[in-house]
Amino acid sequence: MSKDKKGVEIKRDFYKGVIDEIEHIKDFKKTIDNRQKSPTTQIVSVLMGGSIKLGSSDIHLEPQEKGVKIRIRVDGVLHKVTTLPKAIYNKILSRIKLLSSMKLNVTEQAQDGRFNILLNQKEIEIRASLLPSQHGESIVMRILDPENLIDVKDLGLRDDLFELFTKEISRPNGMIIVTGPTGSGKTTTLYAFLKNINNPEIKIITIENPVEYQLGGVIQTQVDEDRGYTFASGLESIVRQDPDVVLVGEIRNLETTNIALQAALTGHLVFSTLHTNDAAGTIARLKSLGASKENIAPAINLAIAQRLLRKVCPKCAHLEEPTPEEKEEIKKGLKEAPTEIKKLYQNDFKISRANPDGCKHCNFTGYKGRVGIFEALLVNDKMENLINQSATINEIRKEMESQGMLTLYQDGLVKVLKQKTTFKELSRVTQKD
Repeated sequence: MSKDKKGVEIKRDFYKGVIDEIEHIKDFKKTIDNRQKSPTTQIVSVLMGGSIKLGSSDIHLEPQEKGVKIRIRVDGVLHKVTTLPKAIYNKILSRIKLLSSMKLNVTEQAQDGRFNILLNQKEIEIRASLLPSQHGESIVMRILDPENLIDVKDLGLRDDLFELFTKEISRPNGMIIVTGPTGSGKTTTLYAFLKNINNPEIKIITIENPVEYQLGGVIQTQVDEDRGYTFASGLESIVRQDPDVVLVGEIRNLETTNIALQAALTGHLVFSTLHTNDAAGTIARLKSLGASKENIAPAINLAIAQRLLRKVCPKCAHLEEPTPEEKEEIKKGLKEAPTEIKKLYQNDFKISRANPDGCKHCNFTGYKGRVGIFEALLVNDKMENLINQSATINEIRKEMESQGMLTLYQDGLVKVLKQKTTFKELSRVTQKD
């Protein structure tokens, strides 16, 4: 860890002696509870090291009327770990404030900061957010593990989508937009795209809020609204730097929208994100921000919607014959799917069932890891004509179907057929219509 960065170094002997023994959340609870009389630095090391060991994406410390609840998010779902006395939490709070360069004497205002963890020679960034609440200051710490940066081939794409995505991200200009709610993996997908195309022959510049992972060979900038460096003003400056590829963390207003569209129309490949429910809704969303259809149609190459489903635990899941109702749902849902997908269920087949009691490997949840489901809107000549004719979302969806594109739910059914996830998990994350 560099000298100019504040952080926590979890020593090898401490990791091997304490953290390495944490295999699941019950172990984590026991370890924290047993360390309550330890120095605060050790409690923080256990809290951070154990969360990272269990694959958590974030840590929540939530003051209640009596005690402070600790929860961690694993595979998109929050799990309670334990409850700490407020006296111990107050010491942890002060330590985290100090590490994150927050103001120790400010208790009635939201604060944000960051620090680093050095664990097994790997540096992991922690983004800390503090919010005053009824019973004290609540903290959420997001864990940004560089090992979460993956390649396009690891996104869980069907073969047809992998071919489409790799083709579209290799184009010299146009815009690719990834949509979905917070926590649906949009940033992971965009970073995978950048990793795929990054080479010494092209210049890539990003504007993010905040910069989440460091990418070698890429110029990354961060929004700073206090200094007037917004998505819009930053994007204007970036375009003057003659980049080949630009990543805009999020499109949220007309000014940013228009600059991004113009950049895509003038020889740049632009990646960005947008909050919509599906791929077809991308066009309507851009119009609602005030963009003209004359700019949208020729600028957009591809709009992608995505969600994340938990995968069944490979250690404790089992295979079963689907029920008649499940068979009917699969046949109905994939009735218009391409022939190669229909082959998956034309003969006898089995689907995975998660073990309701789980096992140590999956924190007794029945699920371990996540996989993406996707739908894609490819703007070809016919789709461009529909956009210029102010087609409705339903008309755009029908054209997507005629191109052989599957919806999020249909892609989820494919993941069920391939025994990666379950009907229950698919229903939790998506809806049929």
